[in-house]
Amino acid sequence: MPDMQQRFQQAASDLKTLPSKPDSLTLLKLYALYKQGCLGDICVERPQGFDPVGQAKYNAWAELRGLSPDQAMGQYIEMVQSLLSR
Repeated sequence: MPDMQQRFQQAASDLKTLPSKPDSLTLLKLYALYKQGCLGDICVERPQGFDPVGQAKYNAWAELRGLSPDQAMGQYIEMVQSLLSR
């Protein structure tokens, strides 16, 4: 059985094969889980000024603070598999 990192990278590749783009909230959750899985707790400054997309991404990732990278990878993999099975 492939290790978590390989399954995570495979899920990221598989996500690109979806026939239709997921809704914005789903994409935001996937983004946050991916960043948490790759980098751990948020390590960048919150975007300033008028950048609603950047701020939404920051907030979504910041909400996962404390979640281990392995847990984030597992949730990401499950979410991608769920999207693929629709």
